Amino acid sequence: MADGNLANLAEAREAAYATPLADLNPAQPELFQADAMWPMFERLRAEAPVHYTREHEFGPYWSITKYNDIMAIETNHQVFSSEGGITIAEPPGGDGPLPMFIAMDPPRHDVQRKTVSPAVSPTSLQVMEPLIRERAAMILDNLPIGEEFDWVDKVSKELTGMTLATLFGMPQEDRRQLIYWSDVVTAAPGQGLIDSFEQKMAIFVEYHAYFTKLWNERVNTDPTGDLVSMLAHGEATRNMEPREFFGNIVLLTVGGNDTTRNTISGSILALNQNPDQYAKLRENPGLIPSMVSETIRWQTPLAHMRRRALADFEFGGKTIKKGDKVIMWYVSGNRDDEVIDRPNDYIIDRERPRTHISFGFGIHRCVGNRLAELQLKIIWEEILKRFPTIEVVGEPKRVYSTFVKGYETLPVIIPTRN
Repeated sequence: MADGNLANLAEAREAAYATPLADLNPAQPELFQADAMWPMFERLRAEAPVHYTREHEFGPYWSITKYNDIMAIETNHQVFSSEGGITIAEPPGGDGPLPMFIAMDPPRHDVQRKTVSPAVSPTSLQVMEPLIRERAAMILDNLPIGEEFDWVDKVSKELTGMTLATLFGMPQEDRRQLIYWSDVVTAAPGQGLIDSFEQKMAIFVEYHAYFTKLWNERVNTDPTGDLVSMLAHGEATRNMEPREFFGNIVLLTVGGNDTTRNTISGSILALNQNPDQYAKLRENPGLIPSMVSETIRWQTPLAHMRRRALADFEFGGKTIKKGDKVIMWYVSGNRDDEVIDRPNDYIIDRERPRTHISFGFGIHRCVGNRLAELQLKIIWEEILKRFPTIEVVGEPKRVYSTFVKGYETLPVIIPTRN
């Protein structure tokens, strides 16, 4: 089943094909909030897979929309740099983007990433698995039966927040504050969460102060297994500037929150929109790992990543100039029918369900991708033990963003328990 409201999609398709190709601009948060960006990406993949948008509030940019082209950009660090930021948006103010390892090139990127990687190693995940399962069970056992509630608030945020707080070595009672900070990072002023850039910066001051306190506590004690301690004691990170430490905290917060949280919500929506797949899953819970990978592809919780050209470069028959901004649209690459069979369909028993680009590729592949998959696997194992079905009873409210592809609310009812 295709995504989006049919009326929205029909209007969006008409607009996408009526607009002159040179004037297409997929980086419109309104389109993403309406889940109506698909026709524009469909046209770009077919007619201009390497496309230049001349006018945009954050300056001109190239769109890379096909799977293999995105992979080529991802792996060419000599020409396409991560330095300077990972989103199409430019940071307000004069200080430039926060430094963080995802927005660095080798070798600096490699040593910082290596410092935090043990927190999500296979051994660490084995240790965390029983705790995640216990929390998932507790969350699900406390859900109301037969009455409407918001799945995002009661399940997706809760499980994600608990896991993130553990990774940071924070008290569990602060987990909702952590989720709030993560949302503020990617929020646009005037869209409900914050009213102005000044308010955003004031919240950042609180966020920074909280983690500075944690750093000071950890740096003066023996190393432990949490992310703050790893950064405070790591050979490559213990002398980093406070702004760089905070940048990496922001990265780990948003990365740990958005991918998992929005895919948990997306799985409920996708299975409701595709009842044949939901029935298939109930009949065969062994499909959960495959369903998880298919949902990560279908959802694509982070819609794009950005690079900047370090030199003039011929690509796809176009000349990308030195300094140009290049946007890799993961959300489009995951719908490329040259690589993925029936890409607009949600099929939980695909032959190769891990063929997707939602986690990026190469050295910048999401460091916590296995943890995200583990949380999704566990929550669905526990759901199927408890509930015959979870029913979506209204339209989700989607995030106003071209970066985070997610949900603010998702109204559901659980009719009965097993």
